[in-house]
Amino acid sequence: MKIRAAVARAREPFRIEDVELDEPRDDEVLVEVEACGICHTDLSAKEHDYGTPLPAVLGHEGVGRIVALGAGVTRFAVGERVVMSFGACGRCPSCVAELPPYCRHARDFNLFGRRLAGSSPISRAGQPLTGHFFGQSSFASHAVAAAHNLVRLADDLPPELMTSLACGVQTGAGAVVNVLRAEPHDAIGVFGCGTVGLSAVMAAKVAGCARIVAVDVRAGRLEHARALGATDVVDGSQVDLGAALKKLGGLTLAFDNTGRPEVIEAAYNSLHSRGRMVLAGLSARGAGLTLDLNRLMASGRSLRGTVEGDSDPRTFIPQLIDWYRRGELRLDALVTTYPFEQINEAAADMLAGRVIKPVLRMS
Repeated sequence: MKIRAAVARAREPFRIEDVELDEPRDDEVLVEVEACGICHTDLSAKEHDYGTPLPAVLGHEGVGRIVALGAGVTRFAVGERVVMSFGACGRCPSCVAELPPYCRHARDFNLFGRRLAGSSPISRAGQPLTGHFFGQSSFASHAVAAAHNLVRLADDLPPELMTSLACGVQTGAGAVVNVLRAEPHDAIGVFGCGTVGLSAVMAAKVAGCARIVAVDVRAGRLEHARALGATDVVDGSQVDLGAALKKLGGLTLAFDNTGRPEVIEAAYNSLHSRGRMVLAGLSARGAGLTLDLNRLMASGRSLRGTVEGDSDPRTFIPQLIDWYRRGELRLDALVTTYPFEQINEAAADMLAGRVIKPVLRMS
């Protein structure tokens, strides 16, 4: 079928073009996309940071309605609204252990944008495009999505607010809930207050953390963080970060999504004994850390990374929806909507910090 899609080429603006989309294969569905969030991952993939083959149709935070089922799909029905999350095979040891972010085939689905057999459902003028990005490629009017990464949505849930549950929100909230396992006695620092960081702030508030320290270099982001639950804010462009964290009494937990070594080191050094830190930010190629290994050993601190907040979307996204319905997850405070045709303006506004989470409306 012929669809409209935003085609990504390196160092060029997105171009909305007519392309061909195949019918869904086994364990796939065809989704009419209603809305899709833009994530920094999409823009990094566009510039070859991840090795995603271009030209490509990107987009990995799609919400829409199923219009056709491939063979073997029994959990969903035509007409149901779904959020499309990251790709995973559902059968490897990590998937069986309910840790699909570490799927054996994650690179194929989520970075290289291809089915396990190497094919793509999208082509243009007879030539294949990368079209299975994160198992969906939802910068388009329609997407063929892997059924394993779908989560059912009720009809009353606003599609533009549900998009970021697919990646950004579940990464930030999952890092706090699933990885750090924050508790009321904790003092947590959140470094970087975009979609991921602000979601972490809200999750820390839900967890009842005694102190929630938000760190950013944009005053507007810090105002958002305070409104969403931060007890303290630190403008990293105005103060010595290490000294500021020490003045606040240090941290028991830290979550970084800046990917900046100097920020990570300052956060790590602020941890109390047996403090825990998790990283979710993309760093520059070859970036490294300088840590005092004896202090690491003697303090019992831990430092680890996370993908998608160690979340299983099929169980964690419904939990996030419960928070949203209770007013504890202020998705409306994150989202700014744009018509699909304004994808380049939306991406530019996100990179400039003018908006937190741009979401494209396809209709």
